[in-house]
Amino acid sequence: MADYNEKFYLVRSDILPEAMKKTIEAKALLERGKVESIFEAVQSVGLSRSAFYKYRDAVFPFQAMVKEQMITLFFHLEDRAGTLSNLLQTVANSGCNVLTIHQTIPLQGKANVTLSLNTTGMVYSIEYLLQQLHKLDFVDRVEILSTGA
Repeated sequence: MADYNEKFYLVRSDILPEAMKKTIEAKALLERGKVESIFEAVQSVGLSRSAFYKYRDAVFPFQAMVKEQMITLFFHLEDRAGTLSNLLQTVANSGCNVLTIHQTIPLQGKANVTLSLNTTGMVYSIEYLLQQLHKLDFVDRVEILSTGA
């Protein structure tokens, strides 16, 4: 489980460990479609897959974070009456605008939901929103699938 109270820092690239820099390079190759798999990306930049997985959700180019206006979240929810409505109300209270909703058919009392959100109007941080969403008793899991402008 991620710690949603964590802090973020702006750090000059010349003091970052090489593995973090290479993780950013590998992510860029994947985003631009220059490679077809994580294996190809890490091989191209000379990075181990374990280092890539360690840092991929923790390092971002500054420009990507400044321009960020959209986030896609994945939820694993209990299938109970009103769960989607409560989830959407929590998102609305944050000032986010829902762009897309995808929900799977519930199996064994659980459903998967993917939300794409415009974060331009957020009244608090993404970390705080994730913390609030994770506190909902019907939410088993919350993950950030992607961020971007």
